Amino acid sequence: MPDVPVIRVSAVVLRRPTGEVLTVRKRGTHRFMLPGGKPEPGESAARTAVREAYEEVGAVLDEARLRELGTFRAAAANEAGHEVLGTVFEHPHTGATAAAGEIEELRWLDPSGDLPDDLAPLLVRHVLPALAGTTPPA
Repeated sequence: MPDVPVIRVSAVVLRRPTGEVLTVRKRGTHRFMLPGGKPEPGESAARTAVREAYEEVGAVLDEARLRELGTFRAAAANEAGHEVLGTVFEHPHTGATAAAGEIEELRWLDPSGDLPDDLAPLLVRHVLPALAGTTPPA
């Protein structure tokens, strides 16, 4: 069996106090995922998450307030035949956010309700289960 190409990414969970999770859809794609992306050369996973959250949704995050949920591997949402290896953090929600950069649409997701069928595999298989039973950070 051939090796599957792996894309390293960092992502951040932003939750409202009521528990909804911010998801984003990049321009020209169909799946919703967490704000995040690929690291710049020499950039740490945490720094990548902070930078990408700002570039994609305008969220100004404090790297010291990130809490690592884990590093997870799943099928890539938008690159057929690839997998993502995502280091996922949670950060207290910092207020209003807006689509920026390559983001076409934002959507708040209630993880306790019925999940739509357009979510990224990493989010469905790993992140939402990791968040189950936890409360948003203050």
